[in-house]
Amino acid sequence: MAGLLLASSGGALLAGLPPVSAQSAPAPAITRQSFVAEAVKRTGPAVVTIDTERTVVVPGGALVSPFPFNDPRLRQFFGLPPGGGTTRIPPSQRTERGQGSGVLYDASGLLLTNAHVVEGSTRVMVGLPDGRRVEGKVVGSDDVTDLAVVRLSGPGPWPVAALGDSDALQVGEWVIAVGNPFGLDQTVTFGIVSSLNRNAAALGITDKRLQLIQTDAAINPGNSGGPLLNADGEVIGINTLVRSGPGAGLGFAIPVNQARSVAEQLVTSGKVSHAMVGVALEPVRNGSGAKVRSVMPAGPAARAGVQAGDVIVAAAGQAVADPAALIQVVSRHGVGRPLRLELERDGRTLEVSVTPVELSTLMKR
Repeated sequence: MAGLLLASSGGALLAGLPPVSAQSAPAPAITRQSFVAEAVKRTGPAVVTIDTERTVVVPGGALVSPFPFNDPRLRQFFGLPPGGGTTRIPPSQRTERGQGSGVLYDASGLLLTNAHVVEGSTRVMVGLPDGRRVEGKVVGSDDVTDLAVVRLSGPGPWPVAALGDSDALQVGEWVIAVGNPFGLDQTVTFGIVSSLNRNAAALGITDKRLQLIQTDAAINPGNSGGPLLNADGEVIGINTLVRSGPGAGLGFAIPVNQARSVAEQLVTSGKVSHAMVGVALEPVRNGSGAKVRSVMPAGPAARAGVQAGDVIVAAAGQAVADPAALIQVVSRHGVGRPLRLELERDGRTLEVSVTPVELSTLMKR
């Protein structure tokens, strides 16, 4: 039976069968490339660093005691006028520096970032991954959505990131955060979409109108204004904040569909219109709809007869699942046009017509 099975460096030989060549069954090709690397390769060149400077005025007026400043040498050291007596310190200025991220979305040199990144800035410098540093001008910013548009100086050419569709996102999808946390350029982290339509008010942010994308992708200081990408490398959100303390590790991004709409308004008119009807809302327990917690006196809802305790179940013919859904309908409907609301009150169904007004109008009252 010798020769039926032999061991050799070339492999096993079976009696009656020809030898098998080592090259006839090649090993599968091994690649180190991943969808994350491909996504960042497509969009990374358009992710920028934003360095800002702002001048802060320190008010004067503090009174300096005569003692020990009656010593001429001390008065000279502290820049005080000669002589004794009480001296009033003059106002002074100091320069504060900040840093954030942004993403170029238009070939003309327009980029999206957070409003809080460029707020009050007297100078904006933008650093591109290719090493260029150019000055930027704030086209407009909107505190309510924490979004701003900056235009780069010079003719370019500028790399551009593709904007995706945040309405198509699903919980559990892969997402990638790109930005410059702590000044570390082109830092990439990834995770999943943890939740959608997370109301900013539920996070204790009461001065914003945002329905946020929640993610477990690491977002840190300096990531603000950078993009959140989907697996195809499209921008589906603008990173805005991270939860610190209890619940740390939760990151949030502004959906790109909202960012796109805000950017268009900022470029066109330098400001953003926010429609409001003048109600405070809360979820309905064990049901759908938006329950009216309170009504602003003399506001559109009050004039239309809406009362605290009403449950708004439909707006403009669309079912309202929760307060976030109603806010979206009102925002998209706009200012100055009647909006039909369907209410439930004491077991009855009512219809009212409200005309949304600009948020700033209500806030001045």
